[in-house]
Amino acid sequence: MKTILITGSTDGIGKMAAFRFAEAGYEVILHGRNPAKLAETIKEIKTATGSKNIQGFVSDFSDLNSVHQMVDAIKQEVPNLDILINNAGIFKSNAPSTADGFDIRFVVNYLAPFVLTKKLLSVLAKGKAPRIINLSSAAQAPVSLDALKGNVALSAQEAYAQSKLALTMWSFNLAHLRSDMVVIAVNPGSLLNTKMVKEAYGNHWSPAEKGSNILFDLAISEEYENSSGRYFDNDKGTVKGFFAPAHPDTENLSKIENLISTTEHILAK
Repeated sequence: MKTILITGSTDGIGKMAAFRFAEAGYEVILHGRNPAKLAETIKEIKTATGSKNIQGFVSDFSDLNSVHQMVDAIKQEVPNLDILINNAGIFKSNAPSTADGFDIRFVVNYLAPFVLTKKLLSVLAKGKAPRIINLSSAAQAPVSLDALKGNVALSAQEAYAQSKLALTMWSFNLAHLRSDMVVIAVNPGSLLNTKMVKEAYGNHWSPAEKGSNILFDLAISEEYENSSGRYFDNDKGTVKGFFAPAHPDTENLSKIENLISTTEHILAK
C-alpha cells in the first residue's frame, strides 16, 4: 500500500485528491495550517471513505521553522513515503511579507516545498518507485533573484507567477539530480473552482475535479512512471491535458543554477 503526503489538503484540489486516494485504499497523510480544520478534514475523510489509514501534520508554510518541525515529526512517525504532492499554495494575503521580510508567495509556493522535499528525500528513497508532484501554474514569469531575497517588492500576481516558475525550474533540476525518483511539475488547470481562485479572481473556468483527478493520475498511474523532469499542462486537451513545454527558463541551465544557489544561500541563513 502506497503512502501519500499531500500538502495543503484541507481545501481545494488537495482535499479532493485526498478523498480519492483514501477511497482507493492508500495511506494518506494530510497537511494543514489550522489544527482544528486539519482534524475536521481527517474525520470527514475517514467517515466518508471508511479508511483508517489517514493521519495529519500541522505546519504554517509561511514559517520555514514550522516546516522543519513538521518534517522532523513526519520522520519520527512515517518510515517510508511513496508519493509527495507539493500542493500547498497562496496567492492573496493580508500580510504579503513574512516576519523574515520575504514575499509570502515565494515562501509558501517555493521555499517551503523546497525545504520539505529536500528533508524528506531520505524517507522517499525508502518508498517504492517514489514520485514527487509539484503544483505549478499557467502563470509563470522570470524569477527576480532580488525579489526572492526580499529586496524588491512585487504585486501579488508577479510574486505568484515568479514563485511558480521557480518551483518548476527546481522540479527540473531535482529530476536531473534524482534519477531514482519521478519528479513532475503540473499546471492542474487554470481558474479551477477552488477557494484560492475565488479569492484571487472571483470566478472560475473549470471544475476543481479536473485538478484533483490529474494529481491522482500523475501520482499513481503507470502511464507516468517514465515521465520525470517534464511539465504536464492540464489546460491542454479537453478532459485531460498532456505534457508540454514549460517556460523557456526551465531549460536555461545558468538561470536554474543561479536560482538554486540563491535559494540555498537564503536557506542557510
